[in-house]
Amino acid sequence: MSTGKMHAGELEITEPLVRRLLAAQFPQWAHLTLARVPSAGTDNALFRLGDAMVVRLPRIHWASGQPAKEHTWLPYLAPHLPLAIPQPLALGEPTDTYPWQWAIHGWCAGEDATRARMSDPRQTAIDLAHFVAAMQQVAVPAGLTPEMLPGGRGEPLAARDARVRAAIAALHGMLDTRAATAVWEAALAAPPWSGPPVWLHGDLQVGNLLAVHGRLHAVIDFGCLGLGDPACDIMSAWLYLDSETRDFFRAVLQVDDAAWLRGRGWALSVGLIALPYYQDTNPVLAAIALRAIEETIDEQT
Repeated sequence: MSTGKMHAGELEITEPLVRRLLAAQFPQWAHLTLARVPSAGTDNALFRLGDAMVVRLPRIHWASGQPAKEHTWLPYLAPHLPLAIPQPLALGEPTDTYPWQWAIHGWCAGEDATRARMSDPRQTAIDLAHFVAAMQQVAVPAGLTPEMLPGGRGEPLAARDARVRAAIAALHGMLDTRAATAVWEAALAAPPWSGPPVWLHGDLQVGNLLAVHGRLHAVIDFGCLGLGDPACDIMSAWLYLDSETRDFFRAVLQVDDAAWLRGRGWALSVGLIALPYYQDTNPVLAAIALRAIEETIDEQT
């Protein structure tokens, strides 16, 4: 788990800083215990507050819009979803010592839903698919556009092409770049999504899935929450699932061939972009990225 810096320009977020913010803005909670939460997350520093809450503070400028986005939209989504999601409790404001909004959420019970912890991998795939389907079916309020959700995912794959090809070049000698390019070009060649944008979590990987008693219980970290192509969340078939459970996931969602190819392209692109960036600073995330790349290539071949 990473508690060190991963980005140029990343803020130093310490327990004394968080305590000062709490004392100034939420004194009713300032007496509670506070402890940093080890996490492979890249955008926010996390501190457990008492037994029932967590403080989330953006650590880098591109995540600065996440607290307000989650505060607005998680309560809207929660009643429609089959798994627990974080409950926003308070939205902190910038100060002279911390430049952005920050958040306090309810603490979600569970442990990282590693495959070793799941009692029935088939059921895990089915439960995840039901969550994705439920997200896609939540009504999008009139007038809300993808551009109004900062940091969201779901754009056409072509918008990621330059970054993906740069990442492939950076990974020459570390993986089969010819095979990776073939998977990527197959995804780009698939018919694009022509329907209305749907709700997307945008980052359904093991660090954002919690299990209780061997079954999926909660989905956390909606920093990539967005609107767009449903294939974006289909990428969890390679980012989290494996070849033995992927078909159960696909069957629940009734994914056509074009969306499946785009979903695989999404998984590959996320893995390729993350791996060279985090390989020296976040080994947990780098391992997740490498596995996603390998899963997409194995399916292609």
